[in-house]
Amino acid sequence: MFSNKDIFKLIIPLIIEQILNSLMGMMDTIMVSNVGPAAISAVSLVDSINTLIIQVFSALATGGAIVCSQYIGSRNRKRANQSGQQLLLSVLAISAVIMIFIIIFRAPLLSFIFGSVEPAIMKNALRYLIITAFSYPFIALYNAGAALYRACGNSKYPMTISMISNVINVTGNAILIFGFHLGVDGVAIPTLISRAFCAIVILYSLRKPKQDIIISNYASIRPEWSLVKTILMVGIPTGIENGMFQFGKLAIQSTVSTLGTDAIAANAMQTILESFNSMAAIGIGLGTITIVGQCMGAGRPDEARRYIIKLAKYAEVALIISCTLTYLATRPVAILSSMTPESTRMFIEMSTFVSIVKPIPWVFSFSLAYGMRAAGDVKFSMIVSSITMWTCRVLIVTVLCRFFGFGPIAVWIGMACDWTVRGIAFTARFLSGKWSKIKVIESTPDAH
Repeated sequence: MFSNKDIFKLIIPLIIEQILNSLMGMMDTIMVSNVGPAAISAVSLVDSINTLIIQVFSALATGGAIVCSQYIGSRNRKRANQSGQQLLLSVLAISAVIMIFIIIFRAPLLSFIFGSVEPAIMKNALRYLIITAFSYPFIALYNAGAALYRACGNSKYPMTISMISNVINVTGNAILIFGFHLGVDGVAIPTLISRAFCAIVILYSLRKPKQDIIISNYASIRPEWSLVKTILMVGIPTGIENGMFQFGKLAIQSTVSTLGTDAIAANAMQTILESFNSMAAIGIGLGTITIVGQCMGAGRPDEARRYIIKLAKYAEVALIISCTLTYLATRPVAILSSMTPESTRMFIEMSTFVSIVKPIPWVFSFSLAYGMRAAGDVKFSMIVSSITMWTCRVLIVTVLCRFFGFGPIAVWIGMACDWTVRGIAFTARFLSGKWSKIKVIESTPDAH
């Protein structure tokens, strides 16, 4: 169904978008690090919560993308359009509820998750959280709209919007941090503005004709519960999986927050660097969702299997290259971020470990799962990922830090164990073929 040209046309913009997003995140951190350790620590802690919430939106968008791509593969454009409408309605309602909850309960929430942190860090964290919370509906709608474009095989347009948004964000950061000396506000306000820009542009663009998915009248959208249920049946397990993953990271962050400001800052920078070296492989994974979803919708599971293997190989090559590049960038990043000597030492230690270990288990742990989720096999992934997150990663980090006196390197030792166990489970599932027998949509073609 997809030639090599089609595959690269889909995945290259996704790779570029993911890498640029990660670069912008790194630049955000470098900029705010110049404000002081309290600011970078506050942004790092709050972004742990923000990432959890955005992962929920991303999971719902993925659920909608899988349903829409399968309908497109079955040549049922009417149901693909209706699924797109229900996805947008669902993410808007859910994101609005979460936004209101976070704004009202931000102080007790931060105290509950992170315990007793330094007063300067808590003050900055409260300020940063309330501003970024207002951006939740915008990022949720953008993620949903971008997922609909990708489900149709058009990844270039969301990439373009994301690139412009990143320019807005970084330019705003530079002006507000260095020009107006606004501290964490200088990071949060451009984030809000850039996300609003993304949502407005993507929603306007979905109204244009001559697309596989067209949503022309947002005011007329009403809940269609059968489609909402189908989307949620795929999106909720993925959301729970992502949620458990991020809750685990919050538990780990809570442990790291007891190690001191240098450790928090070093781990925050390594988290961004590790995220960056995943971006190309993640972009390929997002392309896998579209390709496998359309294959399954067309009733071609054997082709879906071949594409999963092929794209996993591409992801492995991309991962080796990106890990090498990020390792070489470690010391320059530390210098640009004005890190203390102790933070720099821990940062380089963690980067070296991740760069060596990560290319071995990552593809088995993640790339195969993208394809199996696109086929609708989301419950298995949810169960395995949740178990390995808590029994491998969280437990190991807690034991190493609290009982054996390890520094933040414990975070990455636990992560490597998690990847390895999860990779074994996903490989066994993929080889069994059970993932290809799951039905997500009714297979009634309707080209209109």
